[in-house]
Amino acid sequence: MSRLLEPFEYKGLKLKNRIVMPPMCQYMVEAKDGKPNDWHFSHYTARAVGGAGLIIMEMTDVEPDGRITDYDLGLWSDDHIPSFARIIQACQRFGAKVGIQIAHAGRKAQDAEVPVSSSPIAFSEQYKTPRELSTAEVEEMVGKFEAAVRRAVLAGVDVVELHGAHGYLIHQFHSPLLNRRTDKYGKDRSLFGVEIIRAARRVMPEDMPLVVRISVVEFADGGYGLEESIEIARKYKEAGADIFHVSSGGETPKGPAEAGEGYMVEWARAFKEALDVPVIAVGRLENPHLADRVIREGKADLVAVGRGMLRSPYWASEASIALGGKPLTPQAYERGYIGI
Repeated sequence: MSRLLEPFEYKGLKLKNRIVMPPMCQYMVEAKDGKPNDWHFSHYTARAVGGAGLIIMEMTDVEPDGRITDYDLGLWSDDHIPSFARIIQACQRFGAKVGIQIAHAGRKAQDAEVPVSSSPIAFSEQYKTPRELSTAEVEEMVGKFEAAVRRAVLAGVDVVELHGAHGYLIHQFHSPLLNRRTDKYGKDRSLFGVEIIRAARRVMPEDMPLVVRISVVEFADGGYGLEESIEIARKYKEAGADIFHVSSGGETPKGPAEAGEGYMVEWARAFKEALDVPVIAVGRLENPHLADRVIREGKADLVAVGRGMLRSPYWASEASIALGGKPLTPQAYERGYIGI
């Protein structure tokens, strides 16, 4: 049996395999109300039927102006809870565990009339210049994250992920490029993230893991690198983060010079070794044999496959077959695999 198909257990989370569907924005909210609809139901349940162990629902924002676009998901109201619960329960019935990625786009909120950020620095010439949040507003924002996490728990998630990567609001605070504040959130750039993690833990069951997605490096002059991101993550771990989803990209308009198969795996390994925590590796890992090797070599505990699962909702089942295992789809589909 491949290591990729082995169960994974941490705290109260029990996964049937180590395959993760990472959060990927769909921009398919029809009424601009932040509520998931039939598209999202079909999108996520198909991957549950396809055998994914963990599905992390896409970036879901804590206020309307925290969305990248008006067509993104949100959890700023209790009215959103039933729509999420419907999808989560359906995925769980097919054997997948489910999380929601809680976030705020900050300066990358394209449809906000006036976006907000740690400091008034635009993402690029094509983006609006954000307004710097006051200290009191930052404190209020922590409360908005807490409320969204509480709603995710009420919707029935198995895990919560906080989005501290890819140039969104939490990242904007812990970035030396983007945080030029002089208040407490500038003197300690990790403080905003730390306070959100502590707030999330207050409303989460003790045995529910909290995942933090973090950008390991900033692809820009003056940006932080691996050593500093590990130190930021160390503070996040002390505050209550359990698992790190190790990623990068989107912090600035620049990107990596090369992005081949598994190009971020060594960063995942570095986080795992330095922090002694479970990590999720991501980054062009749709080759099942490569994904399996990442687990076998101890570089990560879980593997997230984005592009592969966008192309095929049954990527996990197909990966199992490629690695010598059985189909992961329900019994109703068994006849489709006769002769394989």
